[in-house]
Amino acid sequence: MKALLSIDYTHDFVATDGKLTTGDSGQAIEEALTKVTQSFIDSGDYVVFAIDAHDPMDTYHPENHLFPAHNVIGTSGRDLFGSLSAIYETNKENPQIYWIDKRHYSAFSGTDLDIRLRERGIKELHLTGVCTDICVLHTAVDAYNLGYKLVIYKEAVASFDPMGHKWALKHFKNTLGAEIK
Repeated sequence: MKALLSIDYTHDFVATDGKLTTGDSGQAIEEALTKVTQSFIDSGDYVVFAIDAHDPMDTYHPENHLFPAHNVIGTSGRDLFGSLSAIYETNKENPQIYWIDKRHYSAFSGTDLDIRLRERGIKELHLTGVCTDICVLHTAVDAYNLGYKLVIYKEAVASFDPMGHKWALKHFKNTLGAEIK
C-alpha cells in the first residue's frame, strides 16, 4: 500500500506575498502537485497534508531564530495554496485524508504519522511539496530510516534555493534510493 505526503504547500511558502515564499518555483509546480494529489484521492489511497504550525512566541523553537515568522497558527499563511485548497476542501471529510500539524521540518518529528501509516499497512510514500531541500528532505530521511520506500515527484517539489533543490533530488535518488518521477 502507498500514501501521498503533501508537504507545506501553503500561502506562506508559495504565494508571492508569502512570509517565506518559494515564489515562482513553488507556483510552477501547482498543476503537477494537484494532479498527483487528485489521482491519489481518486484511487482511494491515503493522503496526508503535513503542514507547518508555528507559534512565533515560542522562544525555544529553533526555526523562530532561523527564519521570519511563517505558517503561524491561526493565520491565512497556513492555508493551502491555489487549487490544492479546493481539492482539500472538497475532500476533507474523506477518512482517507489526514491533516497533520508539524512543528519541525520532518512530518515524522513529534507526530503520529508513522503510527497512522503502519496501521494502514503503508510501506511506500510518495512526496510532494516545499521546500525540496528542507521539509521534503527531512521527511524523506526520516521515512527512509523508518524503512519506507520513497517516490519523489520532481515536477511537484520546489525550493527557494535552486542549488539546494538540485542537490536534494540527487540525494533522494543516490543516498535514499528513492524513485524520482
